[in-house]
Amino acid sequence: MVQDVKPRLDRDARREAILDVARDVFLEEGFANASMSTIAARVGGSKGTLYNYFKNKEQLFAAYVVRHCAWQRDAMFELSADVGDIRAALMQVGRTYLSIVLSDFSMANFRVIVAEAQRTPEIGLAFYETGPKSGAALLGALLQKAVDGGQLKTDDPVHAANQFIGLCQNRMMKARLCNAMAEPTPEQIDAEVLPAVDVFLRAFGAAPE
Repeated sequence: MVQDVKPRLDRDARREAILDVARDVFLEEGFANASMSTIAARVGGSKGTLYNYFKNKEQLFAAYVVRHCAWQRDAMFELSADVGDIRAALMQVGRTYLSIVLSDFSMANFRVIVAEAQRTPEIGLAFYETGPKSGAALLGALLQKAVDGGQLKTDDPVHAANQFIGLCQNRMMKARLCNAMAEPTPEQIDAEVLPAVDVFLRAFGAAPE
């Protein structure tokens, strides 16, 4: 199970404490039912303290979304500068990606964020830009190194990155969103990632000279 272990993205410990509490309240009550009063009470201060950092609940929620995406993205794509064996690198990425994005913790956050994105499109945009789009760009940079090293062949590594992510997550993500399966085991993740890597390398692997 993936634990909620994340790097601190802001040196202000008070702001981080507020975001930690806000996350718990949003997950428990949803955005609509969560209140600044509840968050302030759990933090152990007044609403005025919260308003010193965030002018309203929407801004607080947006900060929570950006922070969640940033630590999740960094955990998924903390990759070595040396690609080495691209098959092994893709297996590592796929395993790490699915173990994080399909965890109970991540799915709970995803549902809260997407539910609010319908009412507040800028929240959805912040989530997409900081999370999926940024993650694909990081993976694309890794794939470009493999292209430069003669292991892959593609003119658009970011597009290839999105193809790989789709191959890995498509079936299980749908099942998780519908509550049709529990958090996957390492064995289930391997069974999903291995064929995804095989298909990806058939499509983008450089032919031996």
